[in-house]
Amino acid sequence: MDPLALGGMVALSTVIVLFSGISVATGLLIVATGFLLAFDGPRSLEALPELFYAELNSFALLSIPMFIIMGAAIASTRAGPDLYEALERWLTRMPGGLLVSNLGACALFAAMSGSSPATCAAIGKMGIPEMRRRGYSDEVAAGSIAAGGTLGILIPPSVTMIVYGIATETSIGRLFLAGVLPGLLLTALFIAWAVFDTWRRGGASIVMSAASYSWAERFEILPRVVPFLVIIAGVLYALYGGIATPSETAAVGALLCIVVAVVVYRMFRPTDLWVVLRDSTRESVMILFIIGAAGVFSFMLSSLFVTQSVAQWIAALDVNRWVLMAIINLFLLVAGFFLPPVAVILMSAPILLPIITEAGFDPYWFAVIVTINMEIGLITPPVGLNLYVINSIAPDIALKKVLLGSLPFVGCMVLAIVLISAFPALATWLPDFVMGPSS
Repeated sequence: MDPLALGGMVALSTVIVLFSGISVATGLLIVATGFLLAFDGPRSLEALPELFYAELNSFALLSIPMFIIMGAAIASTRAGPDLYEALERWLTRMPGGLLVSNLGACALFAAMSGSSPATCAAIGKMGIPEMRRRGYSDEVAAGSIAAGGTLGILIPPSVTMIVYGIATETSIGRLFLAGVLPGLLLTALFIAWAVFDTWRRGGASIVMSAASYSWAERFEILPRVVPFLVIIAGVLYALYGGIATPSETAAVGALLCIVVAVVVYRMFRPTDLWVVLRDSTRESVMILFIIGAAGVFSFMLSSLFVTQSVAQWIAALDVNRWVLMAIINLFLLVAGFFLPPVAVILMSAPILLPIITEAGFDPYWFAVIVTINMEIGLITPPVGLNLYVINSIAPDIALKKVLLGSLPFVGCMVLAIVLISAFPALATWLPDFVMGPSS
């Protein structure tokens, strides 16, 4: 059978299986096993357990549960609300200051937790009611938090970047650095839109109704959030200073975050620590299960020559390399509508990486492009995880309003992709400056 036609069958079968409601990892294993059995015979199944184990037999994977523990320890405290309140006290008198405070809190909490849903929940629980109380519309209040939460997968330390590094065998340290400037750019675009939108809607009345804080009140809250920011800065310094590997720095960071949570927020009860470890284990196992299943799925595609045929077909297209990149972006965007970021990256990155490098694109630049596409998927239906998180913490705001409020921020993300494509140094300069040019 023609490998391209077989690839179409695999794609259709995968979509049908995943839309049945089955978990992503289980669905990938079912599709991979079924096609290997049908087209390669029963003997091909003998290698599957070893392949699954081999995908997980990597020291670099240890950084995933460690960074997740860091995020869970922070998310289990009042660090999110405190961070929001600290920024709100400092920015409250500027036009759209409360909205800017929410977006800034999302960016900082995203850097601390690395989780988009955790960021939405932590900042949204306080930010959305306060914005609504001060006159912001439901769309703006909910949509800004949903969009701000997506920064969790771009600003380092990012679990999504770790997964991309493992899938493509690229440096996790360079990937983290590649996400710094684009993350700041995207945050700046979000804030710029927030200020403009507030002004456009007549933001003066909102600002005048804002509370006023003394300098003592502004400094009072900082000791509760600064320790976590120092830990994140220390983790990144240890990583980029060559002091430790990503796995080692993640382990130390996880321990320090738990210690700070105990000392600053009095998490002395064993049940509190149990919740952190339980939630971290659940999320880590889910991600690792997807990684192992994606390895088996990739083996199936390679064994049936689907991967090679698709790569050859795309490479043979007589189109400009930017047209090729536009096609790839469209594919990633659509895939992000239906699948979580980890699944999309594990399934597509190994296939797309040789194609984009052959076309002259930088793999670390491409990681940023992929991640921003995945961010768009987090606030667009039918999956749109952040939309449902916001809807769960503010159930009286219709899902349609959350979506409408987040659409302008989708435009900001598309603009960020255009800017990073026009100026690739936004993603490549910092890694090259800190770690030297990539080979």
